[in-house]
Amino acid sequence: MTATPTNLSTQYDPSTTEAKWQQYWEDNQVFKADPNHPGEPYCVVIPPPNVTGSLHMGHAFEHSLIDVLVRYHRMLGRNTLWLPGTDHASIAVSAILDRELKAQGKTRQDVGREAYLKRAWEWKEESGGTIVGQLRRLGLSVDWSRERFTMDEGLSAAVLEAFITLYDQGLIYRGQYLVNWCPATQSAVSDLEVENQEVNGHLWHFRYALTDGSGYVEVATTRPETMLGDTAVAVNPTDDRYQSIIGKTVTLPIMNREIPIIADEYVDASFGTGCVKITPAHDPNDFEMGKRHNLPFINILNKDGTVNENGGEFQGQDRFVARKRVVAKLEELGALVKIEDYKHTVPYSDRGKVPVEPLLSTQWFVKIDSLSQQALGCLDEQDSPVFVPDRWTKVYRDWLVSLRDWCISRQLWWGHQIPAWYAVSETGGEILDNTPFVVARNEVEAREKAIAQFGAAVQLKQDPDVLDTWFSSGLWPFSTLGWPHETADFDRYYPTTTLVTGFDIIFFWVARMTMMAKHFTGQMPFKTVYIHGLVRDENNKKMSKSANNGIDPLLLINKYGTDALRYTLIKEVAGAGQDIRLLYNRKTDESESVEASRNFTNKLWNASRFVMINLGDNYEFSRLSSELEQGTQNSLQLADRWILSRFNQVTQQTRTAIDSFALGEAAKGLYEFFWGDFCDLYIELVKSRLLGEDAASKQSAQQVLAFVLDGILKLLHPFMPHITEELWQTLTGSGSAPSQTLHTLALQPYPEVNPALIDPELEQQFTLITDTIRTIRNLRAEADIKPGVKIRAILQSESDRERQILTAGQSSIQDLAKVETLTIQHPSASDPALATEKMVVGVTGTVQILIPLSGVVDMDALRVKVERDLKKVEAEIQALSSRLNNPSFVNKAPADVVQTAQVALTEAEKQAEILQNRLKEL
Repeated sequence: MTATPTNLSTQYDPSTTEAKWQQYWEDNQVFKADPNHPGEPYCVVIPPPNVTGSLHMGHAFEHSLIDVLVRYHRMLGRNTLWLPGTDHASIAVSAILDRELKAQGKTRQDVGREAYLKRAWEWKEESGGTIVGQLRRLGLSVDWSRERFTMDEGLSAAVLEAFITLYDQGLIYRGQYLVNWCPATQSAVSDLEVENQEVNGHLWHFRYALTDGSGYVEVATTRPETMLGDTAVAVNPTDDRYQSIIGKTVTLPIMNREIPIIADEYVDASFGTGCVKITPAHDPNDFEMGKRHNLPFINILNKDGTVNENGGEFQGQDRFVARKRVVAKLEELGALVKIEDYKHTVPYSDRGKVPVEPLLSTQWFVKIDSLSQQALGCLDEQDSPVFVPDRWTKVYRDWLVSLRDWCISRQLWWGHQIPAWYAVSETGGEILDNTPFVVARNEVEAREKAIAQFGAAVQLKQDPDVLDTWFSSGLWPFSTLGWPHETADFDRYYPTTTLVTGFDIIFFWVARMTMMAKHFTGQMPFKTVYIHGLVRDENNKKMSKSANNGIDPLLLINKYGTDALRYTLIKEVAGAGQDIRLLYNRKTDESESVEASRNFTNKLWNASRFVMINLGDNYEFSRLSSELEQGTQNSLQLADRWILSRFNQVTQQTRTAIDSFALGEAAKGLYEFFWGDFCDLYIELVKSRLLGEDAASKQSAQQVLAFVLDGILKLLHPFMPHITEELWQTLTGSGSAPSQTLHTLALQPYPEVNPALIDPELEQQFTLITDTIRTIRNLRAEADIKPGVKIRAILQSESDRERQILTAGQSSIQDLAKVETLTIQHPSASDPALATEKMVVGVTGTVQILIPLSGVVDMDALRVKVERDLKKVEAEIQALSSRLNNPSFVNKAPADVVQTAQVALTEAEKQAEILQNRLKEL
């Protein structure tokens, strides 16, 4: 095909290019997977964002990483599926609808469940697609024809099947357990929905008198109101201080309840007084201790966070009001010992924005032990799944070991309604803790089961609660592929290949997927789990809603382009799993980080345009590929063979890096090769050949330029898909309006390494040439030689080999360093007349470089310039030294300001030394 560079505008416009190719890929179903196609399967399921969500920087980072992997493996020829979808987000959607109803002076109970769910589905259809549209802006190579939603018909059927199966196996039960309770939303919340915040609180110390009047024990708590529900005081059985009182009782102040002193190894004798108040209904550790010692469980709170009838005189008071009044009452009774300031961690509801309460509640639970043991078996016996970085393996394992039964019910209406029907006719028409129930796939089946147990007159009510969102998300890797049915997708793509996710949900989502998958499919749901880090702000702080320091990725996309943002996020990763920092100016909404990548896209555009313009109108692009693949290199010059060797080296490095999830290293390596080797060196080296009269030399330069540019675009495509597609289409002759579906860069083979073209010795030799060019350029700058002035240079080396290399690269040195006369010699052959010449001298390796200045530089003017520069630097040194010798400045100025001044002084002193030496030379 013939390159047509006239189709490329003089400037790159990401907005038009990116939208065009996103539409083209989707319209032509370029990324539609076919289980019948050949190739080893490579499957990734998208970590489903909340349907309520908007694109944030974490999404942009995570999905950019995934897209690099997916595009890379697709170009390797694998049968690739990236399956998209969204999560129904029970709590988030409910919060939105409840706010809307509250603004109308209503509650969900006022409108009823049917009308409420109708509103929920309407909201989902109207607003739920926002995040999907924003994901499309990232240019993700997902198969949109397979988009799933956790409440679509197929996934709802999978959830129902999973629940029924686990219940029938005795792994789901209904019972009382301590849960995280959010009084604001009046629902149980999972551990993931809890955000631990460090607060400046207090530690209250109380005295509980021994019932026999022989003394008292002292306890301490951060939640004084919970003492109303205390049912014991615990000490360590080995604590000598309390051996005599174990088994005695104390009288609980205010409540006047006699409670025992028990011995339990859980108590840390070295903490505080060694005595611990035990409230089994309101603390997870106390709950376990209460079960061990058969203590009463006294719940003192209503579901709205007010004190209930078990709180005596404090009934009806908000928990925080009751806290103050309980303390006041204890002080009145003489039981308050002291109050200490105490910084500690308090769990907050992520949705309700209030502290959660450990609350004894009747809920639905999954027995977790057998499920976690299956997952542990896979990890310990098969090393499955593999975690990258490996350090997360131990963390994952430790979490599996410490799991408690999983509370899966939520007091909400939007979600998968629990398939349990209560025989309310047995308990006065209400659902109580002891109301009998049946579990069934639908109401018809439930009625048949209930009639068999309770007779034809039985009255049924379905459980109003819904399942924890993480229940359906735990089935995501296999339910989205058709489970529980045997489908072509499931047979071909399961288990999936790679999961890419953040460390913050490794335990809450990843572990639930591994447990559910192993139980239902007999396999781990993915082979590898790549754990990425966080995107931190310009101050290196974690982005969060509470800190209000997020950076809108769409804003940066609109300003710099999608490819620039994607490339920035990937290139900044220094090692798999590491956090990245994104520079950002909040006053101007500009990012130095992304601007640098935007400059890279401009460089790629301009260099590609230069290459294509210089290929000629009748250039057949495919010719060079064939010649190089067949080893026809007779016409290639030193620079050609060098860039081909470097290209193949970089190809190998890039493939190795991506295969090992070192995506940041791969991106940086490509950046350095393209900008440094290809643009700054090779293109500059061949410019004279492109303009010269030697037809064979010109043709070989054109061939290599086209071949390497084609390879660069393919190497870069997974990182920067839009601009590379546009440039490749133009380079290969399709232009900006492609008509052939399969002629797309996204489906081209990824470059393979040609070992025959790799020549490390040649690269080492060429490094001598490029270092020589660089040194001559630096010497020109030091001597203030004008850019357009041609110079004379002498290269001296005692090594015959070095002189041969320099001679082979002589034309390149003269072209790029603007040398008119170049002498390459042994030092012994030096012209004696040089001893009297003024010159600048440099060294690279063992080569000495001399540039005579007579006739090139006005020595007097240069001396004046150096003296002037030296005086300026010396003045700066004096000013900085004065500041740093001033105790007031050093002691009062911010540390970073003082450090900046110290660094500036060091740099100025080095600069002065250089100028003084130059002045001596002159």
